[in-house]
Amino acid sequence: MTMNNKETEQLHLTSRFTSAVDYARHIHIERRKGTDIPYMAHLLGVASLVMGESGHAGFPVTEEMVIAALLHDAVEDQGGLPRLKDIEQNFGSNVARMVEGLSDSLSEDPGYKQPWLERKQTYIQRLRDEPPDVKLISAADKLYNARAILEDYREIGPRIWERFKRGRQDQLRYFNELLNVYTFAGGSRIVEELKHVINELEVISKDEEQA
Repeated sequence: MTMNNKETEQLHLTSRFTSAVDYARHIHIERRKGTDIPYMAHLLGVASLVMGESGHAGFPVTEEMVIAALLHDAVEDQGGLPRLKDIEQNFGSNVARMVEGLSDSLSEDPGYKQPWLERKQTYIQRLRDEPPDVKLISAADKLYNARAILEDYREIGPRIWERFKRGRQDQLRYFNELLNVYTFAGGSRIVEELKHVINELEVISKDEEQA
């Protein structure tokens, strides 16, 4: 029986997804910056945003994309290039490709990463040439982050910036430069939502510019 396009593009999760959740759970035992929230909340949140684009992205959202979303910080924060090779061995070259594209550092030792600004500028430049699957996961990651910052800003105000290596100006500039990359690539529902969240964050924290 021949299936129509809608049927062939449906997202199905298998035991590979379960294995990826378990893999992430074992290596990400930390908490979100400045909070008591398990880091897994972020990873599952980004994966959920990616899954939510199934049928809306303009291209099929695959299980491998969801797995890459779960593992998007594994290389950058938990082992660098050896971790990337382990991910390739466990989940295949396509997942490894996406995770590499989502990483701003392949350093095995987090203490030897390049300076923040240099890493972010390099990431932005490289992201321009990444395929749509990587851009979508990247946008989901930044949307989750921006929402978390906005929610916490409403609670604790400018102290939120103390959690990061850079303050308000650099963080917002980074978000906006990424937003330009996503928008130029064609955008998505996630990108539109990210635009709204960044705008609200800029407005709510605007008084800091005059302080």
